[in-house]
Parts: sequence; structure tokens; C-alpha cells
Amino acid sequence: MEYQETDLVRIAKRENNNKRSYLVVNPLQGKHIPVSPGQALKMMDALAAKVRLAYPEERLLLVGFAETATAIGARLAVTLDSGYIQTTREQIPGAEYLCFTESHSHATEQKLVKNDLDEHLCRFDRIVFVEDEVTTGNTILKIVKILQKTYPGEIRFSVASLLNGMDKEAFLRYEENGISLHYLLKTDHSAYDARTERFRGDGTYCSFGSVEDTAKNRKEIYLPGYQNARRLVQGGAYGKACEKIFKQMQEQCPLAEGKSCLVLGTEEFMYPALFMAARLEETGCKVRFHATTRSPIEVSREEEYPLHVRYELPSFYEPGRRTFVYDLEAYDQVRIVSDAQGSCQKGTAALAAALESVGNKNIILCRWCEHAKLV
Repeated sequence: MEYQETDLVRIAKRENNNKRSYLVVNPLQGKHIPVSPGQALKMMDALAAKVRLAYPEERLLLVGFAETATAIGARLAVTLDSGYIQTTREQIPGAEYLCFTESHSHATEQKLVKNDLDEHLCRFDRIVFVEDEVTTGNTILKIVKILQKTYPGEIRFSVASLLNGMDKEAFLRYEENGISLHYLLKTDHSAYDARTERFRGDGTYCSFGSVEDTAKNRKEIYLPGYQNARRLVQGGAYGKACEKIFKQMQEQCPLAEGKSCLVLGTEEFMYPALFMAARLEETGCKVRFHATTRSPIEVSREEEYPLHVRYELPSFYEPGRRTFVYDLEAYDQVRIVSDAQGSCQKGTAALAAALESVGNKNIILCRWCEHAKLV
């Protein structure tokens, strides 16, 4: 399928970000805008097909960028059965990191687990960085230089993204560095800043920073067999693990054909939730998928603006961190799928309260963990 800009691009306004005023919101990606999970996977599989065609004989390590591209990277890795690791902003016990920054982001620090690259990088011919959009390419060039310095040798580099907004100079820099580019849609970002200026930012802003945890409409279940994609995993095995937790979920919380369901991922943790949503959609349920995010985006009442209601929440992962979810609606069932380990009571209570505020009465928190019950 050939995608057009009308399929994949909506322009939103970042909150108080002087580095870049706009944010490209992809309505099929399943991060900020609720989407049919099948449509999201179809788009990601189109990108996977381009990578497969380009490198049929090479051993690939895919790197998905947190937080918005983690599901894309994981889907490509599962489809291609390649190695996979995502960047992260979380702290991982026992991990050493390669660190770099994103110049335009609110949360600028990105990390790759060095321990796993030390051990496994020799098994791969090429690293493919996977992004939702590439605008200047500067962030990826930073990590390429770090990797070349840390692991001198014959490893090659490529980039696969849904959107590519690089100008001619950026393309030339990549050509000079021998980095190949693959994408679904070429975009021109030159007018995006100007487009954000006309949005009023007069949408609805709801804060659930501190709420009483009644847990009246919420059930928690624990799904064992956790695989952490912040550490290097093999795509095929990761896909099988996601299939296993979907089946466990269906056994514990079945949903009849024709019923509606929202499946929500949490921050960096997106692909297992997206996979679960897609498999549930295949059973005949009416399913939508999106995820909480660290990105504070302005919302607006204009019909053409992509986001209209913003809910501010405590993070599942770190005390004091603000997270957000956009445009919630009422469903027969809501499944929050998270890999937050330990207590995340404030985040859970706040997200449940936000969901209840729009009429949801059947909320299930699915926690993917190493054992049947968290310690």
C-alpha cells in the first residue's frame, strides 16, 4: 500500500518547547490517537517489507527509539525475526549504558544497554535504527558516532522510519556516512512551525495528579514470562511471548464478540499491548489502541486538530514524572497493559480515575512480570 500525507500526518503543538514548536502525530501509529490495531500493524508491516527487501541475507539488529517508536521497532523485529533492542529513559538494574541526547525532545536523554551490545553485537552485520519520523537525522548520527568509536569494525548502519522529513543537506550527510534510508513517506517539515501558530490550544485539560484509589472498577492480573525489550531480545521469541500473554489474558478476562475494548500501553511499553489489541480485534471485538506518553501536547477544539482532551497523570514508572493520555472514550472493557515493576499505585489510580470519568466501568490492569505475582 502507498501511504499519503493525509494518511500519516497530523500536526500538533508541543507545550512550552522552544526547540521545536510542532509535533507530527501519526493517526495510524497508536501512540497519541486511538487507532484500529490492525491498521497500525499493517502500516508497520509495510515498513518491514522494505527492510526485508533491502537486506535479505544480512543479520540485522534493530534499534527502536523510545518512546514513540518502540512498537514499530518491535514489530519489525518480530516480522523479520531479527535481533531487537530499544533505547530507554528508564533505569535498569545492573545495566551499563551508551548515552546520547535528542535535541528537540522534552526528555532528552536516551540510553542503550551497553552490556548486551558488548556481548552480542558481533553476531550482526547491520544495525537498523527504527523511528516514527526522521527530521534532521542528527540524533541517529550521534549514536552512530558513539557506536563506531565504542565498537570499531565492519558493522553497517541503516535507518527505517515511517516518515522522513530530511532536507537535501541531511540526505547528503547520510550518504557521506554510508547510512542507508528506508521510509514509507517523504515529508516536508518547513511549514509545520507556521501551521501550529493558528491553533488556539483551547481544548480540555484534566489533571488526575492526586486521586483516591477506590479500585471499584478495576481488576489487576499478573502475566508471567516477561521479556524486557530494553535488553536485547530475538524477534521471534519476543513475538511468541506476546502471543502467550494474549492467550493468558483471554482465559482470565474473556470478551464476547462484538464488544468494544480499549487497550492501553504505558510510555515506552507499547508493542505487547498493541499485539494483544490486534489479536483481540481478530476475534470480532471492536478494539482501539493507544498509549500513555511523556509528551505534553496542547489540545484544541478545532475539528481539524488531532487531539482535543488531555489527561495529566502520575507515571507508572517514576514518582514525580508527569505523563499524559489523550481523547479517552467509554468502552465495554479497558485493558491497561504495562511492564511497570513494583508499586505503581498512584499511576494506576489516576489512569483508572481518568477512564472512569468518561464512563468506563470494567478496567483491567495487566502486568507483565517475571513471575505469576509481583514481589
